[in-house]
Amino acid sequence: MVDVSGKAVTARRAEARGRVLLSPAAVAALRDGTVPKGDALAVARIAGIQAAKRTPELVPLAHPVAVHAVEVDLTVADDGVDLRAEVRTADRTGIEMEALTAVSVGALALIDMVKAVDKHARITDVRVTAKSGGRSGDWVEESR
Repeated sequence: MVDVSGKAVTARRAEARGRVLLSPAAVAALRDGTVPKGDALAVARIAGIQAAKRTPELVPLAHPVAVHAVEVDLTVADDGVDLRAEVRTADRTGIEMEALTAVSVGALALIDMVKAVDKHARITDVRVTAKSGGRSGDWVEESR
């Protein structure tokens, strides 16, 4: 584990995004609120928030970071669901892993919720899209 004790505490923010590709039937069930297990989007959102707070338990060398804010947004698209997580802290190291974990676990929870409707759901494009704070400064993903 990297020693961060000599680093200054600074405000830090990270954003991650990902997608869950779904069948038309699963998208329709999400839009109609007819997913058999219940409110899939709400469950995925809460799972993502919870996961961000537990990142050091899941990623072996991740530092325990004081997570001060987590936002997880899910948007239903014609071919699936777009996930976005933003995590903020004031600490000695970055918070990118927490944002990635929020998106990843949110996507896993969504698949668990819709698996009765779509057994072929697929997680894709999970990545950090922006970060700010810390020694390396600010960064934003270029448009594709």
